[in-house]
Amino acid sequence: MGDLLLVRHGETEWSVSGRHTSWTDLPLTGHGEEEAKSLAPLLSHRTFSLALSSPLHRAIHTAELAGLSDVVPDEDLHEWDYGAYEGVATVDIHRTRPDWYLWTDGVPPGPAGHPGESPAEVGARADRVLSRVDDALVGGDVILVAHAHFLRVLTARRLGLSPAEGRLFQLATGTVSRLSTEHGRPVVAEWNVRP
Repeated sequence: MGDLLLVRHGETEWSVSGRHTSWTDLPLTGHGEEEAKSLAPLLSHRTFSLALSSPLHRAIHTAELAGLSDVVPDEDLHEWDYGAYEGVATVDIHRTRPDWYLWTDGVPPGPAGHPGESPAEVGARADRVLSRVDDALVGGDVILVAHAHFLRVLTARRLGLSPAEGRLFQLATGTVSRLSTEHGRPVVAEWNVRP
């Protein structure tokens, strides 16, 4: 059984300012590109039975800069749809909703095509990804290149926790994390690793 590696894309302008970014496809900053390139030595000694990426450019570009090849875009790896909170920082949301918490409250609907997602809806996407990953892990390591909140939910689901428990796994830009097994059960083996 292989390991499941999770890569959060490199820094963007909005990740620096704390603005929620799902469908807005911002490019990596110069620092974000350097973060992505720096991951190559951590990944170069591994072969992957499956490599998937969010379809957004910031994730695909991170995969390329990290030296990954044959990465397949997968719509289910898209970031949490933040609905009306796209581009808005938590500090700004708290001005009108001081008790708002993404992990329990979800988001209000946004513009057409972006209804927002609840933790359970993001969890359902994560479960679909994990069902595809399980088959590939039999053949070796699997790598996913995606976004912070989505990968945090996916981690919670892999560990048998509710989607909202993704709140427990802070995830920095341009990092590699590794989920493995111990005695046949999923565990966090490494988290937020940088070279």
